[in-house]
Amino acid sequence: MKLWQSITAYFSVLVVSCALLFAQPAQALDFNAISQLSPQILAVEGDRRNVADDLLTTEFGQKIDVNNSDIRDFRELRGFYPKLASIIIQNAPYEEVEDVLNIPGLSDKQKERLQANLDRFSATPPADVFNEGDERYNAGVY
Repeated sequence: MKLWQSITAYFSVLVVSCALLFAQPAQALDFNAISQLSPQILAVEGDRRNVADDLLTTEFGQKIDVNNSDIRDFRELRGFYPKLASIIIQNAPYEEVEDVLNIPGLSDKQKERLQANLDRFSATPPADVFNEGDERYNAGVY
C-alpha cells in the first residue's frame, strides 16, 4: 500500500512539474486588429424630439388641457380639485372644450364653474406620453 502511494505521489509531482515547466504565457488579444476587421459605420443623428416638449409649444403649456393635463394642474382653479377635475379626466377625451359641459351627472354649480373657466381650458388630441397608465392621476411630481 505504501508503495502504491509513493508511486502516485511521484507521478503527480512529475505531471505538475511538466505542466509548470512547459506553460506558455497568455497572449492578450490585440484590439486594433479586431477593430480594423469590423466595418466602419457612420450615422447621422437627426433632431431628437420629445412629444411632451412639442406640446408645450402649443396652448397646452399655457392652458389646462382637458385631454392631457393631470389632476394636479386643476389645483389652480377654485372648486375643481379633486372632485370636478377627476370627473373631467374620467370622461375624456373631448373634441372641443365645450364638450366638458355635456358630462352626465354634473350639478348646476359644477356646470357654472366649468362655464366660467372655459377660457382657461384647451382640447388637444390625447397624447400617449401623458395618458399611459394612471399618469393623469399620479404624475409622480412630489
